[in-house]
Amino acid sequence: MDFSLDIGQLRGLGTLVVAIAFIGLSLWVFNRRRDREFAEASLLPFADERLPDAEQENAMRSNRQ
Repeated sequence: MDFSLDIGQLRGLGTLVVAIAFIGLSLWVFNRRRDREFAEASLLPFADERLPDAEQENAMRSNRQ
């Protein structure tokens, strides 16, 4: 049994693997069960910012006047 791959078959196999990965990733991303998870992840850049306390905000306003 002679099993050899030429460059065309190798490229075809690579294309098939990439296509399957793309379809799987697309199904994972657009799955409705992940909406909440992605909504939370979209707010992560703002997680380190602390909102000023009401007292600090009032003090800043009184200092400006």
